[in-house]
Amino acid sequence: MAISDSDISDVLAAYLERYPEESEQLSEPLRILDQGRDFASRRSFPMHVTVGALLVRDGTEILLIEHLAYAITLQPGGHLEPTDATLIDAAVRELTEETGIDPSQVFPVSQAPAYVEYGGVPARPAKDEPAHYHLDIGFAFKTADAEVGRIQESEVTGASWYPLALAERLVGHRIARAITAPVQTG
Repeated sequence: MAISDSDISDVLAAYLERYPEESEQLSEPLRILDQGRDFASRRSFPMHVTVGALLVRDGTEILLIEHLAYAITLQPGGHLEPTDATLIDAAVRELTEETGIDPSQVFPVSQAPAYVEYGGVPARPAKDEPAHYHLDIGFAFKTADAEVGRIQESEVTGASWYPLALAERLVGHRIARAITAPVQTG
């Protein structure tokens, strides 16, 4: 079953319950979500949902990719697919597709997102995409010894483990959230 706008809204509501101080900065995507336009589809404009995966190894380093289209270092992630059942499943799929990490070596820290970011994306005429916004919902994962496998060369130019402090300088505050995300109990 595909991810619905209701699923997205529920995850976002749970996130804002945990991080109410972010309500104002997420007010615009919340307003857009209320319009209900199949935000799981990458063809939904002016906004659609993407997912990210923050994979921490042994509590000391995090896996980052070199993104081909944007030419920047960031966490693995990307667009939702119609076959994705949940946002967290989509994040694991993107992680394994882009980095070749064995999914059996990846464990969610929580079912709740570690971060949610709303940001502009430039137009990509080659993909027939106007300038638009991504509502990026990221999840924290842990691993003891996963290794990078075959990368998805059509989307990334590399994948490497980074010390946490360096990763935070490169990618921003979402790295700290990967370490401090509340562990799900039960």
